Amino acid sequence: MPENSLPGRNAFPRFLAIPTRWMDNDIYGHVNNVVYYSYFDTVINEFLINHGGLDIARGPAIGLCVESKCQFHRELTFPEIIDAGLRVTKLGTTSVRYEIGLFRQGEDTPAATGYFVHVFVDRESRKPTPVPDGIREALRGLEADPGLKT
Repeated sequence: MPENSLPGRNAFPRFLAIPTRWMDNDIYGHVNNVVYYSYFDTVINEFLINHGGLDIARGPAIGLCVESKCQFHRELTFPEIIDAGLRVTKLGTTSVRYEIGLFRQGEDTPAATGYFVHVFVDRESRKPTPVPDGIREALRGLEADPGLKT
């Protein structure tokens, strides 16, 4: 993807600073590809727990990842602080599609971009259930501005 078509920081209404760890690097000296997905999971779940009221231990509804994708644009390494940008591009009845941008602190061009789709299900039956009201309300604050690059 050409660098000028990547979403900048202004495309993301929410950020979480995530420090890279020594163990994130692989033998090639950069953050291993699978770790990027853990950064995606971290920024999403931190938001759901702290702003949407998600009770990961006892809540009646939980979000299951049914689809994800990551595109790598440049390497990340240890030690760095990653600013993980988060936005919502689709909020359905039982599902949500998040887009994530991973930025080095102080940079406007992402090192990686991707998406993550949650389907909310009943904790016991695992059948789809509506996105809980508190979470839905919080997610509305992350909905992407259609005028910004996606």
